[in-house]
Amino acid sequence: MKLKFSLLTALSAALLAAGCSTSPRSSQYDPETEKKIENLLGQMTLEEKIGQTNQLSCYFVPEEMAQVLRSGAVGSVLNALTPEVANQLQRYAVEESRLGIPIIISRDVIHGYKTVFPIPLGQAATFDPELVEQGARAAAVEATAAGIRWTFSPMLDIARDPRWGRIAEGSGEDPYLTTVMGAAMTRGYQGNGIGDPTCMAACAKHFVGYGAAEGGRDYNSTNIPERLLRNVYLPPFEESVRNCGAMTVMTSFNDNDGVPSTANSWLLKQVLRDEWGFDGMVVTDWNSAGELIAHGFAADEADAARLSLTAGVDMDMMSHTYFNHIADLIRDGKVSEKQLDDAVRNILRLKFRLGLFDNPYVDPELSTRVNYCEEHLAAARRCALESAVLLQNENRVLPFDPSKIKRLLVTGPLADAPYEQMGTWTFDGEASHTVTPLAALRETYGDRIQIDYEPVLAYSRDTATPAELAALTARAARADAVLVVVGEEAILSGEAHCLGDLNLQGSQRELMAAARRSGKPVATIIMAGRPLTIAEDLKNTDALLYAFHPGTMGGPALVDLLFGVASPSGKTPVTFPMVVGQIPIHYNHNMTGRPAAGTETLLKDTPVGAGQTSLGCTSFLLDAGFHPLYPFGYGLSYTTFEYDEIALDKQEYAADDTIRVSFRLSNTGDRDATEVAQLYVRDLVGSITRPVKELKAFARIDLKAGESRRVEFELPVGQLAFWGLDMQKRVEPGAFQLWVAGDSNSGEPIPFNVK
Repeated sequence: MKLKFSLLTALSAALLAAGCSTSPRSSQYDPETEKKIENLLGQMTLEEKIGQTNQLSCYFVPEEMAQVLRSGAVGSVLNALTPEVANQLQRYAVEESRLGIPIIISRDVIHGYKTVFPIPLGQAATFDPELVEQGARAAAVEATAAGIRWTFSPMLDIARDPRWGRIAEGSGEDPYLTTVMGAAMTRGYQGNGIGDPTCMAACAKHFVGYGAAEGGRDYNSTNIPERLLRNVYLPPFEESVRNCGAMTVMTSFNDNDGVPSTANSWLLKQVLRDEWGFDGMVVTDWNSAGELIAHGFAADEADAARLSLTAGVDMDMMSHTYFNHIADLIRDGKVSEKQLDDAVRNILRLKFRLGLFDNPYVDPELSTRVNYCEEHLAAARRCALESAVLLQNENRVLPFDPSKIKRLLVTGPLADAPYEQMGTWTFDGEASHTVTPLAALRETYGDRIQIDYEPVLAYSRDTATPAELAALTARAARADAVLVVVGEEAILSGEAHCLGDLNLQGSQRELMAAARRSGKPVATIIMAGRPLTIAEDLKNTDALLYAFHPGTMGGPALVDLLFGVASPSGKTPVTFPMVVGQIPIHYNHNMTGRPAAGTETLLKDTPVGAGQTSLGCTSFLLDAGFHPLYPFGYGLSYTTFEYDEIALDKQEYAADDTIRVSFRLSNTGDRDATEVAQLYVRDLVGSITRPVKELKAFARIDLKAGESRRVEFELPVGQLAFWGLDMQKRVEPGAFQLWVAGDSNSGEPIPFNVK
């Protein structure tokens, strides 16, 4: 049997079949809606127009908010926490204001609403866009039942610095993987789109370059030239907006090349509106219009409002600069009422597309039927299972055999930490519904295995005394195997949670060493929001499963993996550095004129009095070498896979051809498993230097033990296009190489040419 995977297959079974249009403007444009917008706009006072651009946060329904809504002075409300509150807010707006314009209620629903899925970085580790789409759909169904019709997700920032806390919120370092996952989330959130009451407007953020924040420090500056923006940072946004119809876009906090994104008219008008045809709504991040003053880009609040509106921002989130100053700016001739009208049109268009004018209310009983429903819990469990990455498995310690383990010691601060397990940005997930590894072990194997639990550390930054560690070693010696669960608390990653040291916090390293001294088999689970520098920790465990904060059903999923009910299939969505000093590090870097050859002398081997050029004049670090700890796309299984008979259908292609590469994939082990096959390409010579490898396609392939299959990828040559020296996007003819392998550092190159 031959399996065929085209580029569109990797984009979740073809974008068109999945509901993404190649022309969202034409598919969503409705003349009748535009007439309604113009009719309503014509009735609005200046103050009511300004009110539509004003977004406020409200955790309850105070009389002050009621008066604001009755006066039409707010267009969107953040953080209404229950369907009852959402309905009450809508009643003030719809039934008690002059024009009856509904508000749009928004919330940070990032990786689940009540049913929490793995953090987005973990979802990316699944390399399973269909499953990621299911997760976003579950989030939308639960959130819209509470009246939330707009989420600030997906985050499409390319992040190559794990010191940056918000790496947890995106899909990692690769533009293609981020594009695929962002498209899947957009489709999932928005469902069937116009007319679908479970449609929750997606918000492509942060536009743009935020993941390249200087020094890995949140809110910091970036300096990304236009060519790099277009080749690396903009493609995920273009796919989400242009081809999947994301209804909103959020500006980023950072300035790039000295221009804050919230005031960057080139980004918001030329690229987003003119080039991509976006007719949705642009919103600031929280107070990012007001922060133009702190940037030194605006003189005062009025100037900040002028710059933001002029640049193309439609709605102001929580700076109040639009509400307080636009009227005076129009009267003074510093902005035009037409500019305001254009912003209001985009806001009203979103509300019409969401069906809020026809049905602004929700059934208060609906949430009880959809929250934590079986379908959502099953999808969350599957996502947690597929997202876990097996990084080490010495002597095949995993999977555990329940018939041979009579006593299992479980230790570590995250073995039974339901809140921490959910990860960053989980405002609405409930710890009481989260199933931890310890709880799942007791539930599934407690009648067959004596499960001892001694956390030693209460939380990830906690410290232990030598006596406590010695006691753990003694207790571990009485067990047949030890499970250590360590990592990061949820608060250590996410927005504003950046780190300079990526080692395990507190006494967690010492805890692992204490378990290892028992001489018993040790398996470790690390739950974290980023790749940590764990090179020194590998010696203290036989097996290591890395679980980017796995959410509500993380415990049962991890226990299934520990005991071989399923085989790990996750792959690293980001490069793991050996040490922080290697950062930024990513697989798809440009080729230098002096690349490391692998034979250079490192610091520990450097003789005293060595000559200046004796160590190798290439691009490497004396003390950290040139290799990461784990490359992008890496992950072990409980079986082994073999790639062979890799062949292209021909050796030379025209620009409008499709490359067909076939190969045989074999499961050479004794367990059924899933492999993520990955296709990489290198453009050997270009008008600008090109990455050493670029991911262009991938596919999850299920194989039974001993099974082999012939697999085919189809890659349109047009996908090799890039923005070159002349700032035009095209495929440049010349020599290329192609790899098919299980990670970005494996396989042998196959040459081909484009004429």
